[in-house]
Amino acid sequence: MSVIAAALVAAVLIFAVVRPRGLPEIVAALPAALAAVLLGLVSISQAREQVLELLPTVVFLAFILVLAHLADALGVFRWIASAMSRSAKGSPHRLLVSVFAAAAVTTAVLSLDATVVLLTPAVIGAARALRMSPRPHSYATAHLSNSASTLLPVSNLTNLLAFAATGLTFVHFAALMALPWIVSILIELAVFWLFFRKDLVRAETVADTTPVPAPTVALTVLAVTLLGFAVAGFFHIEPFWVAAVGSVAMAVPALKQGYTAPLRILRAADVKFCGFVLLLGIVVEGVTSGPIGDWLGRILPGEASFLGLLATAAIAALASNVVNNLPATLMLLAAFGPSAPPGLLLAMVIGVNLGPNLTYVGSLAIMLWRRVGAVNGEPASLGTFTVLGLITTPLTILGSVAALWAALQV
Repeated sequence: MSVIAAALVAAVLIFAVVRPRGLPEIVAALPAALAAVLLGLVSISQAREQVLELLPTVVFLAFILVLAHLADALGVFRWIASAMSRSAKGSPHRLLVSVFAAAAVTTAVLSLDATVVLLTPAVIGAARALRMSPRPHSYATAHLSNSASTLLPVSNLTNLLAFAATGLTFVHFAALMALPWIVSILIELAVFWLFFRKDLVRAETVADTTPVPAPTVALTVLAVTLLGFAVAGFFHIEPFWVAAVGSVAMAVPALKQGYTAPLRILRAADVKFCGFVLLLGIVVEGVTSGPIGDWLGRILPGEASFLGLLATAAIAALASNVVNNLPATLMLLAAFGPSAPPGLLLAMVIGVNLGPNLTYVGSLAIMLWRRVGAVNGEPASLGTFTVLGLITTPLTILGSVAALWAALQV
């Protein structure tokens, strides 16, 4: 039966990668989840428990997607693109640093999907406006959508899943992951600086860069929402309530000024994808409750030593590139059980977030980035992505794990 369970997970993931005729991922996830229940791989009570456990996280995801859409509607990403263009001063290296800074902050605060879907087109447009090659800057948003998603519980869906299991507060999680986050970004920047040196050529003429006024209201709401995430943990308030309040506060001026419409906000919530995540949890439960889950439980480390952290991150990275980082997270959390040391769960976050930079199928964000790049005339190259990933992924995982181990000692 474990073979059938694994086959169902594989079928759903292959469909999600290929997306024949542009069909949403839920088209494959729904029949797969039903099959898992009907075949007895997952009991009805197990399915219900899995959905209820994932529901707060998925609701939060929907509100974060709405928040990112509203930020875009109110001009946050146009302002970011303008600021990057002006700070570059004709230098592609300065633009690369600006892109790294913008992508790191966007990923940390608005999640990796905002970086891929909203920042990538802005970055490509800014590079072209400055008559520079968009190539290194586009790949930067792809890599940082993963590498810079380790800082906050709200930066990635995988973080939210792990956050609930760690028992840490929002602030404590961020404090422990701050140094790994900085280390991974600096390693990525150093590699990009050398890897794309032929693309980072100064333009012969400097383009005009007219400043765009800062969207004060949107930036203020985002700042207050981020502060709310930090404070809510002390009062045991679910993050989705904070995201909901932030979304409403930003939706009022956006709707009032005609920058968006109710239907567009609803589309931004991506209800179909949220349903896919819930159904995927049921399908993955069929694997984790069988021999594969037992095997994972046996090979995972039990102590948060440096080698234990490194082994956990390596296993998580490998699993992400085999089954995608979302199901990998669900499988590993089930294998760890309720009593896993928080350090090991944070090492798992490093693995499932940084590991997907190795292959196209490692994370849904990379799949989205490929589509966004193609639409904006900057299609991805499998060779470039793979070689770049082979260089950065081991280095960022090793550096981040070492930084996490140091943070845990403090």
